[in-house]
Amino acid sequence: MSVPTGVFLEQLQAAGFEDATALAKADFFSQCDAALDAAGAKAARRVSVWVPGRIELFGKHTDYAGGRSLLAAMDRGFCVRAAPRDDQLIRMRCCDPLAAVPHSASPLMCEVPLAEHVRGVEGHFSHYVATVARRVAVNFPTARMGLDIAFISDLPQAAGASSSTALMISVFLAIVAVNRLDETPEWKASLETREDLAGYLGAMEMGGPYRTLAGVDGVGTLGGSQDQTAILCAEPQQIVDFSWMPVRRRAASSLPRTHCFVIAASGIAAEKSSSAREKYNRVSLMVRHLLACWNTATERADASLGAAIESAPSAPDAFRELIPSMATPDFSAAALRARLDQFLLETYTLIPEAVQALVARDWPAFGEIALRSQRAAERGLANQIPETSRLVTLAREQGAIAASAFGAGFGGSVWALVPAANVAPFTNRWATAYRGEFPVAGAAAMFFATAAGPPAMQWTDDARAG
Repeated sequence: MSVPTGVFLEQLQAAGFEDATALAKADFFSQCDAALDAAGAKAARRVSVWVPGRIELFGKHTDYAGGRSLLAAMDRGFCVRAAPRDDQLIRMRCCDPLAAVPHSASPLMCEVPLAEHVRGVEGHFSHYVATVARRVAVNFPTARMGLDIAFISDLPQAAGASSSTALMISVFLAIVAVNRLDETPEWKASLETREDLAGYLGAMEMGGPYRTLAGVDGVGTLGGSQDQTAILCAEPQQIVDFSWMPVRRRAASSLPRTHCFVIAASGIAAEKSSSAREKYNRVSLMVRHLLACWNTATERADASLGAAIESAPSAPDAFRELIPSMATPDFSAAALRARLDQFLLETYTLIPEAVQALVARDWPAFGEIALRSQRAAERGLANQIPETSRLVTLAREQGAIAASAFGAGFGGSVWALVPAANVAPFTNRWATAYRGEFPVAGAAAMFFATAAGPPAMQWTDDARAG
């Protein structure tokens, strides 16, 4: 028997959702339950999973470099209901044909076994589902119970909001709950905290090992665990400060309820596949190259660019002096210097200043710091496009306190911080101005408001969210 909508509503309100948002999400969960009923899925031991998208306020490409980020969760994401099966098949479908599905193709469903050698279809969301199933089968040999999964996502697709990561985490948490993986020796040996879990899921996406858990092919991107950490460790109405390698929560700054975010998905897809993946990975590979050259020249073994920079007060200057010798046909000295400068500025200047501005509620300063971050990404990462750069300028012209692009880049989204009382008129002005300048991208663009929402969670029927 399906769970009444009111039960979902109570669970979501208790988790920190605002009432109107909780009501909309409760309806999504009810629709997913109805889809499971229609498919003949088991009624007993069903699982609910909520996984949000994330907002990266600051921390552009800093996580895999051992830097720092300011993050929040959206109140949009994946609403999932899952039921255990008697076989090892994962049967997953979107029960709302209008919903945004990462890397979707018709039909909006897939079937993959929970097995070590399973492969999805590149360009279809089954690629991400299969990546999770494959890694779980390798790392958790007792996971042999499949699932019927129904979901609805209201995240924009391929927009820098971590829709593909959120999809993977949704599948993983459902598998964990049904198979009780958190009770296994493998889990207890390596995944003691939510930060550990975020690190593991980042390794899953990249394909690398994590502590005692062996690696297996990921989705092909070279990143860190920023997205996973934001999704799993966010706090309602908070902007959380994390440092990386290892993941560490430094502090949190409250976002007053008088303010909220408006997100503009540019309409230019920020894909992490084929040629777009190569552009994204190049930004990461420059960091690997910088670190490898540094360790060779200094005979050190620093684990990250951040660790190298913090090894001595003179390290930043020493690094810059070495850059001409680091140049290759693939990475010019100018490109490497720009990449290093962006990392240094974002991690050691802009983020500390942004935290101070947040605590002091110095919104003019916060806006200027966000603009400097945007310009540094344009110069040092070369990952911005005319649409995202212009969206930042238009947001400020239309009255935003602060605005910046976020995500991998090469497309994607922009966040704007605005007074809550002005959300509707601001959003209309921003969207109208953008669509007037970019009619083709604007036709596919999406504009929406979001609070700093709660993190991912899962719960079984008749159990509390957690």
